Amino acid sequence: MGSIIWWIIIGLLAGVIAKAIMPGRDPGGVIITILLGIVGAIVGGKVGQLLGIGGRGEGMGDPGFIMTLLFAVIGALVVLAVYRLITHRSLRS
Repeated sequence: MGSIIWWIIIGLLAGVIAKAIMPGRDPGGVIITILLGIVGAIVGGKVGQLLGIGGRGEGMGDPGFIMTLLFAVIGALVVLAVYRLITHRSLRS
């Protein structure tokens, strides 16, 4: 249970960082951006773990915390970009 809460916290942080890197108006607003950040963080963090580069998601004391956060931000950026592509196309139709 603690690991899930930690991933949510990392996701919130990754979502905020991704939004700062990719500013702009999103159709869903801040809440959707944060939720996309959480999804991206979980995906990116798990990819980092599978590659043996990230931490174990156990907290800031975890030696791989910075790499986990980096992968989480990258994942959040990818998810945010895909979301913008999908919603932008559907708004045009």
